[in-house]
This record gives sequence, C-alpha cells and structure tokens, in this order.
Amino acid sequence: MLDHLIKGATVVDGTGTPSYTADVGIRDGRIAVVVPPGTVTEEARSSEDATGLVLAPGFVDPHTHYDAQLFWDPYATPSLNHGVTTVAGGNCGFTLAPLNPARPADADYTRRMMSKVEGMSLVALEEGAPWSWNSFGEYLDALEGRIAVNAGFMVGHCALRRYVMGEDAVGGQPTPAQLERMLALFHEAMAAGAWGLSTTQSATHSDGDGQPVASRHAAPAELLALSRAVGEHEGTQIEAIVAGCLDQFSDAEIELLVEMSAAAGRPLNWNVLTIDAAVPERVPRQLIASERAREAGGRIVALTMPILTPMNMSLGTFCALNLIPGWGDILGLPVPERIEKLRDPGVRAEMLRRAGSKEAGVFRRLTHFGRYVIGDTYSPANEGLTGRVVQDIAAERGQEPFACLAEICANDQLRTVLWPMPTDNDPDSWALRAETWQHEDVLLGGSDAGAHLDRMCGAPYTTRFLGDCLRGRKLMGLEQAVKMLTDDPAQLFGLRERGRIEEGWHADLVLFDPERIDAGKATLVHDLPGDSPRLDSKAIGINAVWVNGVETIREDVVTGAVPGTVLRSGRDTRTVSTK
Repeated sequence: MLDHLIKGATVVDGTGTPSYTADVGIRDGRIAVVVPPGTVTEEARSSEDATGLVLAPGFVDPHTHYDAQLFWDPYATPSLNHGVTTVAGGNCGFTLAPLNPARPADADYTRRMMSKVEGMSLVALEEGAPWSWNSFGEYLDALEGRIAVNAGFMVGHCALRRYVMGEDAVGGQPTPAQLERMLALFHEAMAAGAWGLSTTQSATHSDGDGQPVASRHAAPAELLALSRAVGEHEGTQIEAIVAGCLDQFSDAEIELLVEMSAAAGRPLNWNVLTIDAAVPERVPRQLIASERAREAGGRIVALTMPILTPMNMSLGTFCALNLIPGWGDILGLPVPERIEKLRDPGVRAEMLRRAGSKEAGVFRRLTHFGRYVIGDTYSPANEGLTGRVVQDIAAERGQEPFACLAEICANDQLRTVLWPMPTDNDPDSWALRAETWQHEDVLLGGSDAGAHLDRMCGAPYTTRFLGDCLRGRKLMGLEQAVKMLTDDPAQLFGLRERGRIEEGWHADLVLFDPERIDAGKATLVHDLPGDSPRLDSKAIGINAVWVNGVETIREDVVTGAVPGTVLRSGRDTRTVSTK
C-alpha cells in the first residue's frame, strides 16, 4: 500500500527534460511509482489532486549555517518553507565541533566567534543548543532523529586548529606533532560522516576577540595536508573562502585553490560570485580558477545567488559596513565616541575615500548612501522618515547624503535600520547573470541561511528565483531552473538518490503553484531563544513539502514531523572524483 498518492501533477523531475503529467506514489520514504495519470492500481492511505500544480524534487541549498539553529528550530525555517529539503552546513571554516574536553571554555570561544563572524545571536547560541558533544561524530549524533530536513556538514578548519592548538591556533603554526593530531582528528570526523573540509583565509573573518580566525593563520602546507586527507574518504568535498572571493582572486589565491582541489581529487566550492555588469572583468577573472583546476586535475565551483538578497545595515551593530577598510575602527567604538566621529566632516570624508577605494572590493556597492532607504527609526526627530530615500531627505536638508544618513542615525543613538537599494539591478547585470549561470563550474546557491539573521534573508532564493523564471524576467525555463536547484547541487555533493523524481529515489518533494510561487517581503520577527530577532520571509504558492516521504510543510505551516536525516559521507554521498 502506498503511503500517499499525488495525482495529476505536472512533474518537473530535476533532470532538465520537459515536464510531464503523472501520478506519483510514496512508500516507506521512497518514490514508489511515477506513472501516467489514472494508472496506479495500488491503494493509498491518503491522496491529493495536484492538477495544475508542479511537483519537483526538494531543493538543495549548498551553503548554509544551520549548524546551531537546527537545535532550536529542527525545521530550518524559512528554508524548509521555501522547498529546501537538504542543506549543506559547516561552511566557511566554522563548526561547533570538535570541542576539546580538556578545555570547556572553548565552547564559549566558539559561541562568541560564531556570534561575531556569522551574525548569530549569542543568547540563542547559549540557550538554544545543548553543547553536549566533544567529537564531530557526537555533534552529528546530537542532531540525528530530531531534524525535519536532511543535513550534511563539513568540518570547520577553525575548530580543528582550536582543538589541537588551543589559544595558539590564533597566530601560531602547528608543530609536526600538532599537525599529525589535527589530521587524525579530521580523519576521525570524516569517518563519522563529515562531508570534508571547510576553511577560510578571508580578511573579513575575525573572532569574538576581534582577532583573525584560526584558519587564517594556516600556511599552504597545512591546507594541502588537510586537502590530501579529504581524498582518503569516500563522498567528501572542500569548501574554501579566500579574500578574493569578495572581488577578484589574486594569482596566489588561484594557485592555492587549484592545488587544494587537485591534492584532494575532489571538488572545491567557494562563496560567493558577485555578478555586476559595472565590473565586467570580475566574472572571467574568478572563473580562471575553474579553468586552471581542470587542467591540474581538480575542479573549482563558484556559488552564485540568482536573486538580489535583501540586506539591511546599521551604524550601531556589526554589519557589512564594518568590513569596509578603515570603517571597522570607527564603527567599533563605543556609541558616544562613534557618534562624535561620525559628526566630524573630516572623519566622514576619510571614510568615504576608503569606501570608494579599490581595496574596498565588492563592498563599494554599499557606499551609494543616497540610495539607502530608511527602515525602523526610534526617535521623535526621525518621525516620518521610515520608507524614505536618503537622497531625497538630503536634498531637502541641503546635505551630502552620507552626512544626512549619519545625522539620522545619531538621532536614534545609531539604532536606525538602513536598507541599501541594490546598484546591480540593471538589465545588463541580469543578462550577465543568465549567461554566467550556464558555465559548467557555476552553481546556484550561497544563501548563508542560518547566519546574519537580523541583517539578511537569503533562504527564500529558491521560490523567488522560480517566480522570476515563470512570471518575471524569465531568464530560465522552469525545467532548467528546477535542475539548477536540485540535481545540480546533488550531483556536486554526490548525494545518493536525491535531487530527482525517479522511482526508488528518496521522496524529497515540493509541490507548488506555478501561478503564485514567490517569496514574501523580509520582515523582522523575534522568535529565537532569548527573544532575539531575525529576518523571516513567508513562502507563497508552496502547497506542500515532503522529506523522506513525510509531509513537513503544508501551506507554509510546519507539520511537526522530523523525518530528516543527518547525511553522512560515504553512506549518503558518493565520491565525485575530479580525475
């Protein structure tokens, strides 16, 4: 007997081939039958009419930070609401495990680091996760049987270094014995099911003490030793971040990434390729790394987002503006001193000079302050400004836009929420995106879901992209768009029997209305542990989501079921060799 029968759906199976109408039956967590409508002879415990609706494989998000959130939110909201049934976590070199049992304080260091570098609520991290593990395997075990999505995790290089080297992980180099211990710990983690290595060398990544995170101090020899270890395990990968990910790679960075992938004989992915027609040289420069990797027997895959992710800023709390060269020194001051500096015309002039320099890289996009929209305000002096554009307010007041913005924020003791309007929303940029998406080493993704919770909401990229393909810019046909969200990432990670609608495969499915599918506006909610805030977005047009054959979402509401699996390398992933 079938557990559930979906009748008359328009099946977009993930392969990119034309859609077709079929009845799809689920049994014991698998897709049992895919047959022409009305030809199922087996009885079903339940069924539904899906006429006019699209049935697709569950979406696979290749870059998330749900490592902590899954403990207090096993549904990985809002990703699951938007059809994501499988998430890849443990990215950017940051994981919650392993933790050295001889140093209990390392857990606090890890929480403070995650709060700073990934914008997670410190209170939520402290109150929402049990912190009951030491080894990476124990961390995976702590999630097993209690999550609603399928989730796989890389091992963070920072955690490996901290476990072995303690405080010397920041600033130090491992002794030969320490490197051997690090490798042994890494092998142990992969044997327990870790997907491979994640690491960062990005200058934007600092810990809770404001110091460069541990992996930034690793020399190439250490990175290559870890990469070779990746190649000794089935179904593993590398994820790596370098400073040039934000704009353009240096020759040395290209060489390092190529050597890491070739040494492992495994794909390496990086995040995130920013596509902007105003910087036409960026895409070809970034994809040189992929060309050279193939020549060397490796593979380098660039992740890129198919939407413009809403992201807010603040002069009062840590955000992307802090990462502009020279700005962190000002925005890191106590609020009264910060306001004093921001009111100084000389200081503002120097900040603007640094913001427009080449070293600011991709953050230059955030410095068109006249294009900022004022969000929430908190003082009588700013009454009526919410929703207004800074350029208009500045013109009324006879001010330069950044001076106007600084004054507004000072009136709110820097609590003002600021929304920059994107500068790369032009037809040429969208045409360049559509062209770049066709490259064999470019993959859609990079949501950062689970991180930067009160600043951005990338999780709904799946529904917003599909809505754009069906009713908006129509840069991609539906079948190809679904393939890019399902089979393509599943193939990169070597997921076994996931990413397609095929008999015998896992029943990770999403049923949606093609006339309505979209994502709602990002809104601030206070539903994290400790009443901490995050941005959320409602799914529009998603009828239902199934994970391993069990309904987890119905009309944008979680059902309470937790059928997700902790996906372990080897068992749930096959090797995707580059050689």
